[in-house]
Amino acid sequence: MTEPSQPPSRGRGRPRDPETDAAILRVALEVFVERGVEGASIEQIAKRASVGKLTIYRRWDSKEKLLAQAIESARGDIPEPSDHDVAALPVVELIEHILPAAAATLAAPDFRALIARVLGSAVSHPILMATYWEHYILPRRRVTRLLLERAVHQSVLAADTDIDALMDMMVGAVIYRLVQPDPLDATEMASYLRSVYRQAGLLPLDHLSGPAISARRDPLEASDRKHSAS
Repeated sequence: MTEPSQPPSRGRGRPRDPETDAAILRVALEVFVERGVEGASIEQIAKRASVGKLTIYRRWDSKEKLLAQAIESARGDIPEPSDHDVAALPVVELIEHILPAAAATLAAPDFRALIARVLGSAVSHPILMATYWEHYILPRRRVTRLLLERAVHQSVLAADTDIDALMDMMVGAVIYRLVQPDPLDATEMASYLRSVYRQAGLLPLDHLSGPAISARRDPLEASDRKHSAS
C-alpha cells in the first residue's frame, strides 16, 4: 500500500514584489527629502505608498535602514561616464561630454534638498552619511581619479599633482555652491562647473564652451562688502 503523497512544502511567505519594494523606496526618499529623518515615519511612508506598515517592517527593521536603502536606490538618477569613455576620450572632450547631465542633476531642487538632508543628518544618523558616501561619493571619486590620472599622463596636470587633495577641493567647491541660498539653474551650473575645471587646470583658461554664468556674488561676500562700504 503506497503512502499518500505529502503536499509540497511552502516557502516562508510570499516572494517579495519588486514593484512594491520600488514604490516604498521612492516614497521613503520623497518623505526624507521633504521632512528629514526626524520628520519621516514608517506610518507616513506606508500611507503614501498604499501599503501596510507590516509590509515595510517585513523588508526593513528600522526607519534608518529603509531611508539608507532609499538613498542608495536613487544613485541611478545621477549620470556618470563609463570606464571606456574615461579611457578613450581626451580630457577636455570627456569633461564636455559629462558636464551637461551633471549640471542638470546638481541644479535639480530635489537633489539639492537630498544633499542638505544627508549633511544635516550626518551626526545624528551616521548610517545615512555612510550610505551616501559608499554609493554616491566613492563611485564618483573613482571615476574622477581616472580622469585626473589621465590628465597627469597627458601633461594637462603636473606630474606631482596631489590627486586626492585636488578631488577634495573640486567636490568642496561644488558642495559649497549647492548649499548657498541662491540656487543655479542647469545652464548656470554648467558654467560654474567649467569654472571649477578651469581653476583645477583641467580646462584651458580661455575655454568658455556653453553660455557664460551670470555674475552672482557669494551672499556672505556681498554682506561683507556692504558693511565695509557703510
